[in-house]
Amino acid sequence: LCFASVCWCCVCFSFYLVVCLSRKRRMVLSNKQKKDLHAAILDYLITSGFEDAAAAFQREAGIDASEAAAGAMEKKWTSILRLQKKNLELEEKVRQLELEVASGGGGKKKEASDGLPRPPARHTLTGHRGPVNAVRFHPIFSQVVTSSEDATIRIWDFDSGDFEKTLRGHTNSVQDICFDSTGNLLASCSADLSIKIWNAQSNYDCTKTLKGHEHNVSSVIFAPSGDYLISSSRDKTIKIWEVSTGYCTKTLEGHDEWVRQVIINDEGNTIASCSNDQTIRIWNFATGLCGAVLRDHSHVVECIAFSPAHIEPFIEEEKGRPKRKGTLPGGAFLASGSRDKSIKIWDISTSQCVATLVGHDNWVRSVIFHPNGKHLLSVSDDKTVRIWDLTLMRCIKTFTDAHDHFIACADFNRKDPHLATGGVDNLVKIWNCR
Repeated sequence: LCFASVCWCCVCFSFYLVVCLSRKRRMVLSNKQKKDLHAAILDYLITSGFEDAAAAFQREAGIDASEAAAGAMEKKWTSILRLQKKNLELEEKVRQLELEVASGGGGKKKEASDGLPRPPARHTLTGHRGPVNAVRFHPIFSQVVTSSEDATIRIWDFDSGDFEKTLRGHTNSVQDICFDSTGNLLASCSADLSIKIWNAQSNYDCTKTLKGHEHNVSSVIFAPSGDYLISSSRDKTIKIWEVSTGYCTKTLEGHDEWVRQVIINDEGNTIASCSNDQTIRIWNFATGLCGAVLRDHSHVVECIAFSPAHIEPFIEEEKGRPKRKGTLPGGAFLASGSRDKSIKIWDISTSQCVATLVGHDNWVRSVIFHPNGKHLLSVSDDKTVRIWDLTLMRCIKTFTDAHDHFIACADFNRKDPHLATGGVDNLVKIWNCR
C-alpha cells in the first residue's frame, strides 16, 4: 500500500475526531464504531513506528495497545478504492444508457430475458503472449477457456476474473477449443496438425492426441451426443472422429480451399462448414454427403452459426411469406460472417440467403445467435462488437473500440448470460448481460 495514501486516510479520520471533540458535537458514529475506529488508528500508528503519537492517542482515547486491530486501516482503505472503482463503472454505465436513449434506443422496453451484453467489460483477462484465437465457456461451471497463438490454453474463472491454469502440449498456435455437452471433455486443435482431448474431471490431463490432418487444423466441435468429434482443416477436409477410440471414421471432401469452421446443429444430424472458397456447405452427419452449397459471399467466409430452436420466425414475415406455425426447429437458419464485411442469414430448408446485414468496416470474425432468438451478436476486425435485431434487421448497438486491436473470437454463456471476446491485442474480455 502507498504510505501517503494510508497516512492521508488516518489523518482524515483523526481530523474528524478532533473537529468533533473540539466543537463538543455529538459524533454520528455509534460507540462500537468509535471503538473500532480507534483500534484501527492505533494499529496503524504502532505498525508505522509512530510511538509517541501512539502513546498520546492511547492516553487521549483511553485505549490499550492490546486492543489495536491488526490491518484494519489498510482493509478500510482498499475497500474505499474498490468502491471508487465501482462508482466509476456505474458512471460509465449511466453514460452508455444516456447515449442509447439519445440515439433512440430507449423507446422499446427490453424483456429481462433478453440479457444483452453492455459495456464496459466486467473483466479484462491478461496473460496470453499472442493473439487469442478462441474463447469457450464451460457449460456448467463459471470457467472460460481461451486458446492462443502462444501455443497455450488458459483456464479462468469468469465470475471473479481469476486465472486458474495453463494447459501445455501443443507446439504451435492453438486454433480452436470446444467442450462436450457435459463439460467433462475439452478438445483443442492446432497448427501443429494435431487435435488433443483433455479430461476436465482430472485436472485437464491430456488423454488423447488425434492425428490425420495434413495441414493446420482450424476448427473442432463435439457432436451433441459426445461420442464423436468433428474437425476442419486447411487441407480442405472435414474429419469425424470417434472419441472413445480416437479413430477417424469419416473424411468429408468438397471444399476447394481451407475449411475455416465446422459446426453441427443441436439435433446432431446436420453439419455446416465454411471456407476460403467463399462457400458454405451443408452435410448429412450420418452419410457424410453434401446436401447443399450456399453461395453469395464475395470473399472468404470466416464464421458460421446455427440458429437456436426457438428463434423468432421473422424471415417469413419480412419476405411476405406465410408465417410458420409453432416453434422453428434448431438450425432452421444459419448465419455467416465474411471478409466481405457482411453477415448473411440463410434458410436451410431452401438454401437461400434471406437477409444481409451490413455495418462492420472490416472482416467479420464471429457470429452468435442470442439464445432469446431475437438477436445476433457479431465481432470484427473493426474492433467492434455489434448487436443486431433480427426483426428489424439492423444493428441496434455497437461497442466501439471494444478491444485495442482486431477481435478474433467470441462466445456466449447461455447458462449465466455473459459474452466473452478475444483479440489480437492478446486480451480476453468478459461482458455482463443485462
